[in-house]
Amino acid sequence: MKERMNKLNEEILAKFLMGECTEDELREVNAWLEESGENARELFRLEEIYHLGRLGDTSNTQDIEKAEKRLFKRLEQEKTKQYKVRRMVGWIRYAAVFVGFFLLGTFGYLFYQTYSQPETLLAVTTHDKIKELKLPDGTKVWLNKNTTLKYPHEFAGKGRKVYLEGEGYFEVMRNPEKPFVVQSEVMQVRVLGTVFNLKSDKAKMSAVATLLKGEVEVKGNHGEGMIILAPGQKAELNGMTRRLVVKQVDTGIENWHNNEFVFEKADLYTIARTLENSYGVRVILAPNIDVSKTYSGTLKKKESVGAVLNLIKNAIPLEYKIVGNSVFLSSMK
Repeated sequence: MKERMNKLNEEILAKFLMGECTEDELREVNAWLEESGENARELFRLEEIYHLGRLGDTSNTQDIEKAEKRLFKRLEQEKTKQYKVRRMVGWIRYAAVFVGFFLLGTFGYLFYQTYSQPETLLAVTTHDKIKELKLPDGTKVWLNKNTTLKYPHEFAGKGRKVYLEGEGYFEVMRNPEKPFVVQSEVMQVRVLGTVFNLKSDKAKMSAVATLLKGEVEVKGNHGEGMIILAPGQKAELNGMTRRLVVKQVDTGIENWHNNEFVFEKADLYTIARTLENSYGVRVILAPNIDVSKTYSGTLKKKESVGAVLNLIKNAIPLEYKIVGNSVFLSSMK
């Protein structure tokens, strides 16, 4: 049975059952069915597996008749495209007599394993370094520290979908026929071809999507709504309020993938979180420090945390002390 099935691409048969065949693929299915009655029987059995969703008994008469009618209806529909289906219908009737004696053959099992099981995904996780990679479609991705990206070996079907936990900067290869989707725990970003940054915090159930070029569709995963971003805008999803809001932003702040800090009126809380994520340190703010003070500027990440703080001190009056893996910030005396 397996040798006969290999004569016709298994993916084409699966697409036929799902009603997604092209005209050329329909011609291949038609020719394959006309080769023998065994081929028609196998297709009938796959039709029942697909629609009834079971892997065991195929001898129930009512179920067989229902599946037969569905397949008969589809073949009749294809007739309007000038395909010869009468001989196929004859074989299907013949197959119905024998289907009770044939349970699942080798291809039936293979079909189930191939198309019913979840797709195996590649997983890339960064720890203390930024990582650049290229996806199967040519899309470039930079993963920030402590980030995980999952993606398939190839983007089959009508879309391109990846899964992100952490922060990623994407330069998406344009393909209008296959939208690119980044799925995180709390937010989904859908694009055709563009440059954007997505930062997702699973623990806080929050996310921020920033658009640099093109156009993206952003929506929350739990009914927070959907919005379209233009370049220079970011969508914030707050884990506490469950609101999706749009803000204008300086796109230079998403320059972390070039090993730069780009701060635009960043307060000390923002600076502290950035230093913690980039250097793996713990930043402790003294009670007397004025957290409303802001800093704007571009700093190289290759500098040490002390060197970065020395530059920030030129704009914000503060003192710092580094003890082991901890950084203490306080107001200048």
